[in-house]
Amino acid sequence: MITAYRSQADAEAGFRQLKDRHVVSFSPMFHWTEQKIRVHIFYCVLALTIAHLMRRQAAQAGLDLSVRELLHTLGGIGETVLIYPSTGGRPKARRMLTDRGPTQQHLFGLFGLGTYTPRT
Repeated sequence: MITAYRSQADAEAGFRQLKDRHVVSFSPMFHWTEQKIRVHIFYCVLALTIAHLMRRQAAQAGLDLSVRELLHTLGGIGETVLIYPSTGGRPKARRMLTDRGPTQQHLFGLFGLGTYTPRT
């Protein structure tokens, strides 16, 4: 009975997050047909599910973060482009990631984000 009650609270918290513009939000919705609204709702719920699975994986790795904190921490990892002038021809561009804090580095390794980073 207690487990069912707590899972109800988790479901309600998920629906509250769907209304939160800073996490995974239904709005703004610029669709008017029923089919497009259904697709929009589907990918919002899918994004929230993925965010909760990521939070769960981080918790299993010892990082106790909320979905909001997790997304904010991951959002702090940025990419920058350094452009070096050349003596002739096109300038040389080098893409690199910004410095990461310890939590960001842990999440970076946990989710295997290195496979999506620019090669140096």
